[in-house]
Amino acid sequence: MTQLITTELVELDQNLGSSPEDVIRHLASKVAASGRATEVEGLFADAFAREQKTATGIPGGIAIPHCRSEAVTVPTLAMARLNPKVDFGAKDGPADLIFFIAAPGGADQEHLKLLSKLARSLIKKDFTAALRNASSREEIVELVDGALADKPAAHAAAVPAEAAPAAGASAVAGAGAAGAGAAGGGSKQKRLVAVTACPTGIAHTYMAADSLVAAAQEMGVDLQVETQGSSGAKPLDPAVIAAADAVIFAVDVDVRGKERFAGKPVINAPVKRGIDEPDKMVQEALAAADNPNARRVPHFGAEEQAENAEMEKGEHIGQKLKRALLTGVSYMIPFVAGGGLLIALGFLLGGYDITEVADTVVLENNFGNLPEGGLAIYLGAVMFKIGALSMGFLVPALAGYIAYAIADRPGIAPGFVAGAVAGFMGAGFLGGIVGGLLAGYMAHLIGTWQVPRWLRGLMPVVIIPLLASIFASGLMFLVLGGPIAGLTTALNSWLSGMTGASAVVLGIILGLMMCFDLGGPVNKVAYAFAVAGLSAGSATNQAPWQIMATVMAAGMVPPLAMALATVVDKKLFSLAERENGKAAWLLGASFISEGAIPFAAADPLRVIPASMVGGALTGALCMATGVTSQAPHGGIFVFFAIGNLLMFVVAILAGTVVSALAVIALKRWAAAKPAATVESVPATV
Repeated sequence: MTQLITTELVELDQNLGSSPEDVIRHLASKVAASGRATEVEGLFADAFAREQKTATGIPGGIAIPHCRSEAVTVPTLAMARLNPKVDFGAKDGPADLIFFIAAPGGADQEHLKLLSKLARSLIKKDFTAALRNASSREEIVELVDGALADKPAAHAAAVPAEAAPAAGASAVAGAGAAGAGAAGGGSKQKRLVAVTACPTGIAHTYMAADSLVAAAQEMGVDLQVETQGSSGAKPLDPAVIAAADAVIFAVDVDVRGKERFAGKPVINAPVKRGIDEPDKMVQEALAAADNPNARRVPHFGAEEQAENAEMEKGEHIGQKLKRALLTGVSYMIPFVAGGGLLIALGFLLGGYDITEVADTVVLENNFGNLPEGGLAIYLGAVMFKIGALSMGFLVPALAGYIAYAIADRPGIAPGFVAGAVAGFMGAGFLGGIVGGLLAGYMAHLIGTWQVPRWLRGLMPVVIIPLLASIFASGLMFLVLGGPIAGLTTALNSWLSGMTGASAVVLGIILGLMMCFDLGGPVNKVAYAFAVAGLSAGSATNQAPWQIMATVMAAGMVPPLAMALATVVDKKLFSLAERENGKAAWLLGASFISEGAIPFAAADPLRVIPASMVGGALTGALCMATGVTSQAPHGGIFVFFAIGNLLMFVVAILAGTVVSALAVIALKRWAAAKPAATVESVPATV
C-alpha cells in the first residue's frame, strides 16, 4: 500500500501564514507538488469548504483540516509544525501541530481506516508530545508510521491498553468498565451509548468516539460508541441499546437507524463538542438518565410522529404554528400536483370549453358512444373531471392536515369538515387555514380532558371529532366564513386586475419569496397561494395561471443556478457541492427548489441573496410577458400546459445565469466569516 506520508510532505517550525486559509493552501500545494493531487486550487477549495462548515481545531494545540477531493490521486497526509501558531477554532487557543488529510473521492476502505486511525492517535498525549519533540522530518514520518502500525511512540511511555480503544473504524468502542461503581458510590453503574458522525467521516467521527470513551472511563461509566464513519460502521448490539440509560448523539449529519434509540433520554450536539467537551456531554447524559422530563429520542411509527413533534421541549407557539401550516401544505401538494396536471391534460385534449361540457360528457358517453368531437373530447372530459375532483380536496386536505399536525389523528375529521365548509362558503385557502387551526386546537384541547375509563375508547373516534367539528365548522358558518370569503374575493379581484407595472411588482415579490428559503415556510406560502387560485383560471381570466407560472419558474432558478455555477467555476465549490450540482440540473428542471438547499446550508449568506436576485428577475419577466401555467408542478416537463413557452424558458434562463454569476462573484470577492471564530457550526448534508 502506498505510504501515506513522506518527508517531502512535512514542514517543521515554519511560518505558513496567519490564517487557516493560508496553512491549508500551503499544505495543498505540497500535496500537489508531490504528485499526489492533480491541482492545488481544487484540493484547496474542497478542504477550505470543509473547514468553513466546522472548524477543525481540537484541544491540545492540534488541527486536522481534511477533505475528500477528486483532485487527490493518492491518499495523503501532510504535516506542519507551525511557528507561530495559527487559530483553527479550538477552545484552548491556536494550534501548532497541523495534519492535513487528503483522501481521493473514491478512497478504498483500507486507506480510510488508516486515515481514521491516525486521527484517533492525535488525542493521545504521548503521540503529540513525540511529534513536538521530533528533530527531523524522518522522525516525524517514523512516528506516524508507528501510530498507523500500533507501535508506541518512542519519546513517551505507551498509553495503557484500556485507555486506547481499538482503532478500526468499523469497531464499536467500549469503556470496558463493567462492574465499576458509578460516581455516586455503590449505586448501580450507569450505562450509556453514543453515536458519532461527521460529514467527511474520517477524523472527527473517531476522535469524538475516543474522547467520549476516555471521559466515561474516568467517571466509572460504561459507554459504548457506534462510529458512523466513511470507512464503515458496526451497529451497536440491540441488547446494549436496550440496557442503556441514555444516548449521546455527537453528530453533524443525520444518525443512521435513529429509530433504534427511540424512547431513550438523549443529548444531541455537534461532533466537535464530543472532542472539546466529552466530560460535560457524559455528565449531561447521566443527568438526563435520572430526569423523567428529559428530552427523548422520538418514536418513528406513523401514528406517533405528530405526537412526538408536539411534545418536543422548548417549542414555542410560533414554531408550532409554522410546523402545522407546513404539514398542511405538504399533504395538500399531492392532491394539487396530480389534479392540476390532469386538468392541464384535459384542456390539451378537449380545449378550454371542456369545462362547460365535462360533466355531461363523462356521465352520458363512453367508448362505445363517443361525444361530438370524438375520442379526444371524451378523454379530455374524463381527465379534466378527475383533476377537478382531485383539486376539490385542496382546501379540505390543507385544513385536515393542519389539524392533524396539532392534534394527531383525532384532528383529521374535524379539520377536513372545516375545510369543506370553507370551500362551500367561498373562503378558499385562507378559510382552510383558519378552519384547520380551529379544528386542530379544539381537538387537542378536548383530548386533554380527564374522562372516565369507559369513555376513553370513544374519545378519539366519536367525541373529539364530533365536538371539534361542531366548534370549528360552526364558527366558520356563523361567524368567520362570510368575512373570509369577502376578503378572498377582494384579493382575487385585485390580483386579476393587476396589469403592467403592478403585475411586474407582483412577479418580483413572488420570485423573492420562492427563493428566500428554498422549500421553507415563505416558499410554501407563495406556492400555496398560487395553487389555491389555479382552479379559478379560465380563458378570460388568466391571472391565476400567470401567478402559477411565475411561482414555478422562479422556484426552478436556485437549483439550476447552483448547478451552472459549479460548472462555470468548480474550484469555488467542494466535491460534495459539485456532486450535488449534477443532481441539481434535474431537480431544477423539475421545479424542486430544495435542490439548492445543500448549497444554501453550506453558504447561506451568499447563496440565498444570489438566488433571490435571479428569482426576482424571472418572476418579473414571467408576469411582464403574460406567461401562464395550468399545471401546478412539473417544471419544464409540463411544457404542454405552459402558455408562451418561449418566454417561460427565456425567463428561467435569464434568472439562472444572473444567480449563477452572482454567487460566483460573491464567493470570489465577498469574504465569509471564518468558521474558526465560531464555537461550533453543525454541517448540513
